[in-house]
Amino acid sequence: MLSKTLSCVLYGLDAHLVEVEVDLSLGLPMFSIVGLPDLAVKESKDRVRAAIKNTGYPFPVKKITVNLAPADVKKEGSGFDLPMAVGILAAEGIIKEETLRDFLMIGELSLDGSIKGVKGILSMAVAARSARVKAFLVPASKAAEAAVVSGVDVFPMETLPQVVEFLNKRINLEPRKVNLEGLFAQNSHYQQDFSDVKGQDLAKRALEVSAAGGHNILMMGPPGSGKTMLAQRIPTILPPMNFEEAIETTKIHSIMGLLAERQGLVGTRPFRSPHHTISDAGLIGGGQIPKPGEVSLAHNGVLFLDELPEFKRNALEVLRQPLEEGKVTISRVNASLSYPAHFMLIAAMNPCQCGFFTDRTRECLCTPAQIQRYRAKVSGPLLDRIDIHIEVPTVPFKELTLDPLREDSKAIRERVHRARKMQVERYKREGIYCNSQLNPKQLKKYCELDDDSQKLFEMAMNKLSLSARAYHRILKVSRTIADLDQRGRIGAQDVSEAIQYRTLDRKNIV
Repeated sequence: MLSKTLSCVLYGLDAHLVEVEVDLSLGLPMFSIVGLPDLAVKESKDRVRAAIKNTGYPFPVKKITVNLAPADVKKEGSGFDLPMAVGILAAEGIIKEETLRDFLMIGELSLDGSIKGVKGILSMAVAARSARVKAFLVPASKAAEAAVVSGVDVFPMETLPQVVEFLNKRINLEPRKVNLEGLFAQNSHYQQDFSDVKGQDLAKRALEVSAAGGHNILMMGPPGSGKTMLAQRIPTILPPMNFEEAIETTKIHSIMGLLAERQGLVGTRPFRSPHHTISDAGLIGGGQIPKPGEVSLAHNGVLFLDELPEFKRNALEVLRQPLEEGKVTISRVNASLSYPAHFMLIAAMNPCQCGFFTDRTRECLCTPAQIQRYRAKVSGPLLDRIDIHIEVPTVPFKELTLDPLREDSKAIRERVHRARKMQVERYKREGIYCNSQLNPKQLKKYCELDDDSQKLFEMAMNKLSLSARAYHRILKVSRTIADLDQRGRIGAQDVSEAIQYRTLDRKNIV
């Protein structure tokens, strides 16, 4: 007997339909799986056998052949357990085979027949809708995630017997529905707020400028000055995510299994903070079947690299492509995969190895050569891709003990949102949406300077020995500062403030 069911396999961010063919024939009892299965798929035979027996159904004492078509695409994961079990029961006549044509199913089986969640359900639901499949059977814990996609009926399943009864039309189930607006609002709250930060007014202003223009920023200051605390609150002042960004972000987190059970949708901008011991593949992505790394998990959000000089040189150098192009391409022998990686880079470092070079209260024990060597761990090409460099000094005791009324994230976010709306309107014909994406040709068009600004710029370039790349970075930041004040033309005051945000470009920094 032969039966066919439909399932899915993940490849990159997208899912592709897989036809699960099950053949039962006379011969020595055996269970073989063909069609480029990985180890997790090969182990399905033991889970499927135990699940069928432990739920009271007879397991056929026959030669069982399972083919996963197309056979030239690598299959991985435990999600084929459910379609295999259903296919075997259909080939035995326990499930009516003609009912399977309208269903796509996915799920890992426990030995007692219960159905566990798998990664990438959202991408699979999108694939089901594209293939015009009428219904999608998913683990109950992942139903909210799949139901985000309209146009396909999602049925939550908890056990193998429930699936059998449903396919044989002995029980009726209602497809899972979600209130997208309510789900989005429920998952759009941040735990941190800028009102928690005491002092650091200059750093807060620089972070507001950074958020308003999408600029990468480097914070340099002694240990305990609040660099990490400031970085963690940057997502709270970025413009709210729209639904398209939420779907794209959720897809990435879904295929990595990072969504909380029954969460369904990511509504806040991601904040990723990998440890400095991370490998190249962990940061950028990789594997035999490439998976996204931290830069893709930070897509539409913030990637925070604390203790920047402590990261491996190779790991930092691979950041160049995503910083320039907003995507990561991972090449393997069989194929190349691209993952989105448009994020704000927030980096933090100490001013020297001991950390106290700029501290007013503690003495630095490093020599000028040691300081230069420590800072040289961060390559020039990477620093060139960071628009803003600021110093974050130690907060005086008096500011820590005072409790004045501090501005919260909501007020800052409103100003940032207004500035971003100006940029979206200005660049609607350019294919970009924020100032950090301006190329040299667009800089010339949108960042004209008056005479006073030109003179100030010339003076700064000569005195501070700024590079041509620094000139372009300062122009972009100046454009953002003017946008925050809702001014169409860049003024001398904007240029003056932007020049202050290039600390590491100046000569004689030690």
